[in-house]
Amino acid sequence: MRVRFISVLLVVVACSGSEFGVSPGSTLSSTPTQRSTVPNVTMSSARTTVAMPTTTTSLLDLYGRPVWLGTIALPVAEGGFGEVQPTPPELIGRAFGTIDILAPPESAAFASTIGSIPDDVLARSTLTVDCPVAADDLAYVTVSHVGFDGLVHTGELIVNRAVADDIVGVFAALYEARYPIEEMRVVAAPELDLLPTGDGNNTTSFVCRAATGGTNWSQHAYGQAIDVNPFQNPYVKGDLVLPELASYYTDRELAEPGIITGGGVVDTAFASIGWGWGGNWSSLKDWMHFSQSGN
Repeated sequence: MRVRFISVLLVVVACSGSEFGVSPGSTLSSTPTQRSTVPNVTMSSARTTVAMPTTTTSLLDLYGRPVWLGTIALPVAEGGFGEVQPTPPELIGRAFGTIDILAPPESAAFASTIGSIPDDVLARSTLTVDCPVAADDLAYVTVSHVGFDGLVHTGELIVNRAVADDIVGVFAALYEARYPIEEMRVVAAPELDLLPTGDGNNTTSFVCRAATGGTNWSQHAYGQAIDVNPFQNPYVKGDLVLPELASYYTDRELAEPGIITGGGVVDTAFASIGWGWGGNWSSLKDWMHFSQSGN
């Protein structure tokens, strides 16, 4: 269940993946040898609506991403979502490098932390007094993850405190399987009001919002749901596809990195803690979505 997907424009890139997982120690030939760490993520509410690029010659940033990623607002359609458009060539076979917002792990061994939400993280999160949970109900979790670039990164999540240990176990299993994740960061409050760009790919948990197309609280608002690689695993209901540029990935027979399959490593890891998968729903498909309640 989700809202509008956006990307943070951070000019930096370069890569492409090959397998469902990334071999230990492997890197892509165009990946920079030196990491670039972005310590503070700031969101801009400004968006310019222009025609989507249609060539495969777009300029790339330091992580192999087209420089227009996250900057082109889609026309708003019914329901407040962006107009669903064909997947641009640059986003087919998506396997971009990861922008580090936290320092990468010091070793190749899986690493994790669980604690209270730091004040600076709380300040940039979507938590308000109107949310159905308080800060004390939530935990700040960091985990090692493999990127599509073959490097090891540190991701961050805010989750319900009651499920924090289980969630760390899930990401430990994904790390061991070398399942690639493009981005894992806390959603910032200004993102909820941005115009949709339809090209985001953030793996995240807590977002204080209503369920997609509804008025009741989403399971994300309780920190009891996680969306994994949403671009490769979109939400589909009728003609609606979210993210709006991810129609290419509605073909679930694709053998590409990051795609979640029934009985695969991601589904199995979440099933081991009793969480349900939106890919099993009948009225719609939410292939990115896992939740404690199954909703």
